[in-house]
Amino acid sequence: MSDRLNATPNDLRAFWMPFTANRQFKKEPRLFVGAKDMYYTTHDGRQVLDGTAGLWCVNAGHCRPKITEAIRQQAGELDYAPAFQLGHPKAFELANRLVDIAPEGMNHVLYTNSGSESVETALKVALAYHRVKGNGSRFRLIGRERGYHGVNFGGISVGGIVSNRKMFGTLLTGVDHMPHTHVPGKNAFTRGEPEHGGDIATELERIVTLHDASTIAAVIVEPVAGSTGVLIPPKGYLQKLREICTKHGILLIFDEVITGFGRLGAPFAAQYYDVVPDMITTAKGLTNGVIPMGAVFVTSEIHDTFMQGPEHMIEFFHGYTYSGNPIASAAALATLDTYKEEGLLTRATELSDYWADGLHSLKDCPNVIDIRNTGLIGAIELDPIAGEPTKRAFTAFLKAYENGLLIRTTGDIIALSPPLIIEKHHIDELFGKLRDILQNNI
Repeated sequence: MSDRLNATPNDLRAFWMPFTANRQFKKEPRLFVGAKDMYYTTHDGRQVLDGTAGLWCVNAGHCRPKITEAIRQQAGELDYAPAFQLGHPKAFELANRLVDIAPEGMNHVLYTNSGSESVETALKVALAYHRVKGNGSRFRLIGRERGYHGVNFGGISVGGIVSNRKMFGTLLTGVDHMPHTHVPGKNAFTRGEPEHGGDIATELERIVTLHDASTIAAVIVEPVAGSTGVLIPPKGYLQKLREICTKHGILLIFDEVITGFGRLGAPFAAQYYDVVPDMITTAKGLTNGVIPMGAVFVTSEIHDTFMQGPEHMIEFFHGYTYSGNPIASAAALATLDTYKEEGLLTRATELSDYWADGLHSLKDCPNVIDIRNTGLIGAIELDPIAGEPTKRAFTAFLKAYENGLLIRTTGDIIALSPPLIIEKHHIDELFGKLRDILQNNI
């Protein structure tokens, strides 16, 4: 084993880790020092099967040569170019490539550096769009209970995960929330779209009646709610949201930071569910998780509304120092090449049944109270330990790591979303290891 693989830091105190039990981690560190394709390498030389595509982002697998080489070449050619009043060719090439695979009508792209920034950008576009149209009274933003839209103030305001919101004051004003779609009593152990719950979308009509449509700018939802524990949209739900938003002149935003770039078996969930929103937020799979980058897709109607006034004037006062960064753009282009050459944007369709079979085979394990799936996403909900919420799933996470498997937990739910290069023998390995862990009555 090389010295690099043995290089464990002597002092872990300075790094305040995100979404981590810091004290527990620093007593028993879990460090990755290498990765290739479907596996991570730990600091003590073990191989760990990646059951979560990193954090839902490494869709093409780890350390893919085309992406690595594109970054190396771009870093030596053009490291940085300002995005304000200047550009570089790859940012424009990438935008064209992105709209080519986007739902029809999504013809323009704004660049960001993360999913959180993509959400903030989309919310600002929505508010500004209505103002430019002369409808400045449309200031309300509607999210959903249990929704996750990143960790910036706009995202946690429209988001509906209590732990992400409760510490941070009043957040944005004028925000309301629709109910979530999880109906466990009727939809437990569902494969794909649940039969029950599509009518929950009509709650948006109640909110419109409460506030009046003339005050509502946008509705934002994840087509599949990922970070809250994989909540699949019931049949007809997204279609009904689209109908209501169209009826009342409300913009519909799909947060596809997780579902974008092949997770369900189509480039975007909008195509998978055949529902076209007015904006789509993305990040994660855009660069295969290698370099931070996000993108917001907007319709021509939204874009063209801003293209008014003197041509020398800035149309939309928003952007980031690193919008369309050259190295990130190069990484994204190489990622799209990899997706295309290997058919990864549709590969989930080929494997989804085998994936679902493996996932639902765990139904008989102790403490499993629900299983749900779509595409190459899955969730196993565990019965919480009385008085100790989250502990059962976290114990499973630790046991999985010890046994060479990376899973993701949220509350007492195990979430799975492997790289799209996964093979059937990897699926067998993943669910075989999970069965061993769950059978031990954690």
